[in-house]
Amino acid sequence: MNVTLVKALIALVPVSMMLVGSVILFLRCKKVSAFLQVVGGAGLIGVVLTHIGEALRLFPWMRWGLEQSAGHYIDLGSAVLGLTLFPAGYLSWALRQR
Repeated sequence: MNVTLVKALIALVPVSMMLVGSVILFLRCKKVSAFLQVVGGAGLIGVVLTHIGEALRLFPWMRWGLEQSAGHYIDLGSAVLGLTLFPAGYLSWALRQR
């Protein structure tokens, strides 16, 4: 079995839990900080789905895993989005709870 696929499927569980928790928080309080968490969680899901697509060789025209390819930029953009917005939203939400 493909190691990249196994890693991506393992990462899918906690990232999905983060996204579901963010959506529940957003539906309860409708704050900007909760919305940032939802968008950040969606970005992290994008990273995981990109790696699943790479492992299964879906959409070969995207040249998964190669630099300067569409798959690379989708992965990079999703990672930047997820790793900046989710923590920023969580920090903002946590500071307002005090």
